[in-house]
Amino acid sequence: MLKIRDASGWTMFIFGVLALLLGLVGLIRPEILLSLLGFTVVDRAARVAGDYTLVFMMASSMASFNMGVYYILAALNDIKKFYGWTVPFRLLTFTIFTLVSLSGVAPIRFIGVGLWEGLGAVATGVALYLEQRGKK
Repeated sequence: MLKIRDASGWTMFIFGVLALLLGLVGLIRPEILLSLLGFTVVDRAARVAGDYTLVFMMASSMASFNMGVYYILAALNDIKKFYGWTVPFRLLTFTIFTLVSLSGVAPIRFIGVGLWEGLGAVATGVALYLEQRGKK
C-alpha cells in the first residue's frame, strides 16, 4: 500500500513535491524561476539569437520535475536505500551551489538552492539515523 511511514519518508515526500512544483513553474514560465533565484530577467523579445537561457531553465526544470516524481514515488514506496543515496549527493549539491553563490558566479539569492538541498539532506540523514537507531 502506498503511504508514508515515517519522518524520513516525509522529508523525501516534501522535497519531492517542492521539486515537482518548482519544475512545473519553470516549464511553464522559466522567467519566474530566474527572478526567484536573483538573476536578471530579460524580456523574451529582447533576447539575442543564440541566447539559450530559457531553454536551459526549462531543461533544468524538467529535471527538477522528474526528480520530484522520483522522490515522491520513493517516499510512497518506502525505499529507504534511495533515501540514503540522496543524502551525500544533496550535500554535494549544497556545497557546489553555495560556493557558486559565495564566489559571485551566481547571484547571492541562488544560495537558497544550496540551502534547500543542504537542509533537506541533513533532515533526511538525521531521520534515517534516528529511525535506524530506534530499531536496535
